[in-house]
Amino acid sequence: MPSTVIRRFSYAPEARRLDVTFVSGRRYSYHEVPPELFEEMKLSFSKGEFFNRRVRDRFRFTALDEGARLSRGDAGGGSRSTPPHLAS
Repeated sequence: MPSTVIRRFSYAPEARRLDVTFVSGRRYSYHEVPPELFEEMKLSFSKGEFFNRRVRDRFRFTALDEGARLSRGDAGGGSRSTPPHLAS
């Protein structure tokens, strides 16, 4: 079943980086993501639900959109910003 939130995602094991492109066109890299989590995401029925439960607000991220490179999340105690496409 295609996701209504996530267009595509990939994983760079050597960097432990999850790259996600949302249907909005926005792209983010999530850092220090364990390979097991990527495997679980691949197998999940709802990629968006999995992302919201297991990735969002749990990993430092870098926005890859043009002009949005300033936006960095800081999971792990510092100030943290939620990607705007997922803000409640």
